[in-house]
Amino acid sequence: MSGHLGFLFRSAAVAVFAMFGGVWFAPALAAGLPRIASMNVCTDQLLIPLADPEQILGLSRFSRDAWQSWAADDARRYPTLSGGAEDVLVLAPDIVVASSFDKRSTRELLKEQGLHLAEFAVPRNLDEVKAQIRRMGEIAGHSDRATAEIVQIDAAMARARQAVTDKHYRVLPLSRRGWVSGSDSLVSSLLTETGLFNAAGDLGVGTGGLASLEAIVNLKPDLLLVSESGDRAEDDGRAFLLHPALERFYPPNKRIVIPERLTVCGGVMLAEALDVLIAELERVER
Repeated sequence: MSGHLGFLFRSAAVAVFAMFGGVWFAPALAAGLPRIASMNVCTDQLLIPLADPEQILGLSRFSRDAWQSWAADDARRYPTLSGGAEDVLVLAPDIVVASSFDKRSTRELLKEQGLHLAEFAVPRNLDEVKAQIRRMGEIAGHSDRATAEIVQIDAAMARARQAVTDKHYRVLPLSRRGWVSGSDSLVSSLLTETGLFNAAGDLGVGTGGLASLEAIVNLKPDLLLVSESGDRAEDDGRAFLLHPALERFYPPNKRIVIPERLTVCGGVMLAEALDVLIAELERVER
């Protein structure tokens, strides 16, 4: 280990030592179960429901952010990692789970130091989500829990399909500054699987892109799908969604609200997202 890395390693060791109140944390694990560290808010949410608490050595620095993470409350039980390699090296996990979008240099350094890295791409549809749940279940040694999560998602999807029967709404997923989730995205997959239609396809948007106010109004979707309600514009990004033209054509009874924490990642939270979708469709139809 180089002098610089050795110094960082020792500094991180002190920090981790302090995190546990000056006592080295060595939980008892069932035989054969791996000790796991997660570096990404999406791998956090895959890992927490599947692993035993004793298996989880640390989670990403955004794990407790309730805006991004469906599992924010549960994440408070575990240490928060810095996002760098040093504190992960100190913990010496059997497996590190990370996103393929996490910092490449950090991932490469961990590999060079001999750690086993399991990398997860951003899922674009429900089949990919289910595959990732199964994979994380295998990594944690709890494939039965992964199967149970998938059963929950499938049951929620069946409820959503029943609720959407004979409805042919064109829905436009719209976020801050006019960002549209395109036809090749997880949100679009949820809409399509239930029997709704993502109007972003008519804008020529693939995975996602910005749309002008004029283009959105001219598109005339039946409903907007947004991540929050309310009439307060904290900044310019939020102000776009509250533009008078959008508010005129898309008041609250023309907007489906599904919190971002339920759709930004793949996992069992999608079952809740689908149930929220059902409730929101019932609300706008009243």
